[in-house]
Amino acid sequence: MTKEIKKIEDLPGVGPQASEKLIAAGYKTLENIAVASPKELKEIAGLGDGTSDKAIKAAREALEMGYETASALAEKRKLVGKLTMGSAEVDNLIGGGIETQSITEIYGKFASGKTQWCFQTAVTVQLPKEKGGLDGSCLYIDSENSFRPERIVAIAESQGLDPEEALKNIFVARAYTSDHQMLLAENAEDMVKNKNVKLLIVDSLMAQFRSEFVGRGTLAERQQKLNKHMRTLQKLAEMSNIAVLVTNQVMERPDIMFGDPTAPVGGNVVAHASKTRLYLRKSKEDKRVAKLVDSPSLPDGEAIYRVTEQGIVDL
Repeated sequence: MTKEIKKIEDLPGVGPQASEKLIAAGYKTLENIAVASPKELKEIAGLGDGTSDKAIKAAREALEMGYETASALAEKRKLVGKLTMGSAEVDNLIGGGIETQSITEIYGKFASGKTQWCFQTAVTVQLPKEKGGLDGSCLYIDSENSFRPERIVAIAESQGLDPEEALKNIFVARAYTSDHQMLLAENAEDMVKNKNVKLLIVDSLMAQFRSEFVGRGTLAERQQKLNKHMRTLQKLAEMSNIAVLVTNQVMERPDIMFGDPTAPVGGNVVAHASKTRLYLRKSKEDKRVAKLVDSPSLPDGEAIYRVTEQGIVDL
């Protein structure tokens, strides 16, 4: 009789010692194992190639992971939440708000208002669903020391929330290196489950990677690490049904002779992992422009909004 697989210890070839190593590394559920690669299990738990393959296959079979009908996927899409930006113009641009189950990337030059999106959503995620929120809390990975509690207080007051309660529902971690940033993302799963987290923010995604990996000779290593980081964020968004918002820096492309030479950093690794991409730029006074650059289901377009003391608002 085949043993029923309900937990990691039940997987073929995974003994108590290997199980402890996997759990300590964040692979605590069958879902974690099912979406892992054999190389990951080999490096973390010391499993052989054959054993890693068998464990992953058994986890997938136990979870019945494989082909499913488009109608079943349509039912899953009904679970996708939408997080308001506080601006009807911006919400309309992105199909009703920032989606759960995927990564939304915003990029732009200095002072284009990227961090203001982070402050805004860290508050609006706490709103009830009937007001455009997700009725949850927020994890905030800060790699540039740009988090300011006073901005949260001002935006919370404008949204009719208790400022003190709003601050308590935002869990901030300062990332000092790229490895530290990756570790914070990898360890976020427990916080997501225990603290009713509905939004994970990374501000900014590339700051630490750009400072540590300088020169073309380090590009391959940087992109490999970045790919792993983006994959972690992707899995967290999809498996926990949360929204992931990342800000990104830009560079000037000298090969662009006409038009805007501004391009996000991170290359194809970031581009492929981010399901929705928006380019922010500064306009006159407190006005900002958000341009939808990429989306799997929405047409390109622009929205104009204002960044005020009370947060992001319509004109």
